[in-house]
Amino acid sequence: MLVLRNALETDLDAVLDLAKGIGPGMTTLKADRGALGERLAVAAASFAGEAAQEDADYLFVLEDLASGRVCGVSAIKAAVGVKEPFYNYRIATSVHASPTTGLVNRVQSLHLSHDLSGAAELCSLYLHPDYRSGSNGKLLSKGRLLFMAQFPRLFGAKVFAEMRGFQDEHGSSPFWEAVGRPFFHMDFHEADDLCGKGDRLFIEHLVPRLPLYTHLLGEQARAAIGTTHADTAPARRLLEQEGLRFDGYIDIFDGGPVLQANLHDLRALRDSRLAPARADKPQRAVATLAACTQRHRFRVLVADTDPEAHVVALPQAALDALGCDAGSPLRILPLAP
Repeated sequence: MLVLRNALETDLDAVLDLAKGIGPGMTTLKADRGALGERLAVAAASFAGEAAQEDADYLFVLEDLASGRVCGVSAIKAAVGVKEPFYNYRIATSVHASPTTGLVNRVQSLHLSHDLSGAAELCSLYLHPDYRSGSNGKLLSKGRLLFMAQFPRLFGAKVFAEMRGFQDEHGSSPFWEAVGRPFFHMDFHEADDLCGKGDRLFIEHLVPRLPLYTHLLGEQARAAIGTTHADTAPARRLLEQEGLRFDGYIDIFDGGPVLQANLHDLRALRDSRLAPARADKPQRAVATLAACTQRHRFRVLVADTDPEAHVVALPQAALDALGCDAGSPLRILPLAP
């Protein structure tokens, strides 16, 4: 049985091992012991209610209870860009017409934006390859949304997720080579590492402020705009099932799409509900996310039960994994829309 739970400071070695397996492009989860140790400390303070919203970082781990192995990680940052701007490019299209020639051109341009400052960010999702089967990925991605549904006041009014952008077979980002390197004079991985370590001032100092016209970029760079990395495509589909959509914002480094939604438009907030638990066999079995309601000891798992029942029947082992007794409230949501 796998359970998604709040990360503990004692999970440092396990989270570090997972971070070492991630390829380039995931800025929010770097294999740096010091940085990860600090992040786990912030996560502990966040779950304990001791962190301000602009600092809160809710980091979750997926644990295999049979072996005790931590096999996945995901997170929610409560409000990014409050202390310093959080930059994206916003895609805009303008129309230029010439009455004398009858020609009409639609021109796409990229505009530096920090429109998403203050929004909650879904980030740092990684599942070990050994566990990429069944409902494990859905639990890792969607389970954290039940935390938002249980504690919506902890988050900004908008939520977003940056998808890793396209990289070629050599790990090179065509968007970075055309847009980033000429201004930053460094490799994509170097810039990505600087951001992962919290150093974002160089973006403010070096990024061009005027619009960038995509017609002036190479064909490969234009094709990469808003294109998701192949390894990240499954994660994108899961988030789209929950109500996030691409709305014309992209990552300033690799051009990957930014998915976003209003917090209260997420399926977890619209459709999840509270119901008391009991140890029993359900009369109707549907794959369902079931979460306890404790902020400091949050737990989510997938169980076959009746998500519409007035009292949710779960095996005793599932109740034990959630740390719940019979009669305890659970927040439940069908795994699939």
